[in-house]
Amino acid sequence: MRYLFEIAYNGTNYSGCQNQLNATSVQEIVEGGLSKLLRTEIKIVASGRTDAGVHCEQQFFHTDIEKDFDSENFVLRINSLLPKDISIYSFRKVKPNASARYDAFERTYQYRITRVKNPFLQGLAWHYFKPADVKTMNKAAALLLGEHDFQCFSKVKTEVNHFMCDVKKASWEEKEYEMEFTITANRFLRGMVRAIVGTLLDVGSGKVSMTEFQAIVKSKDRKRAGQNVPPHGLYLTKVKYPASIFIK
Repeated sequence: MRYLFEIAYNGTNYSGCQNQLNATSVQEIVEGGLSKLLRTEIKIVASGRTDAGVHCEQQFFHTDIEKDFDSENFVLRINSLLPKDISIYSFRKVKPNASARYDAFERTYQYRITRVKNPFLQGLAWHYFKPADVKTMNKAAALLLGEHDFQCFSKVKTEVNHFMCDVKKASWEEKEYEMEFTITANRFLRGMVRAIVGTLLDVGSGKVSMTEFQAIVKSKDRKRAGQNVPPHGLYLTKVKYPASIFIK
């Protein structure tokens, strides 16, 4: 039987979600915990990979479990085997061909910035102290809405068939001492959100004009876009699936 699990984690201590050589990943830890609990080798497939240090408030993975297990206390038992910075919230039966990665039709990321040095947000938000005109950044962000080629914001070495993404939402919200960028799309390229945030901050600081930002998007040239902002301010916050994949 195939199951879809909802998981959250603080990515500080991990090389990312996906297994990597000579580095500890979230996948490695979760597979180890499930394999120990179920006493059989378990492999998982996540809804997407996250870079080292990136956090997830909502992430999903699927796995096939052949043997019967006590589902009533399963979440409590698996969480007792996982470290404090990883938590499984729930799981549901899905159809045999359901995929955590390919069936996800919408994902939302947030990038969180603190405008003052805040010890309680250390490792959880980026301290950005330069000027930032949120109104101007929102005007630039609005240009990202719709379906576009986002190659200029993608890591150069990446295995994808195309760079088209359909962005549903892209906006900044400013609070007293914090800023938060939210972006929702059908798919994301590697490094895309961090590159977008870095480029929008260049717009907000006056380093890049609105006309130059438009030219960057059209250029498909990663070298023209801004630098990637640090990973610890980035969160995967929501992943959506069609109801048709679930078994009631």
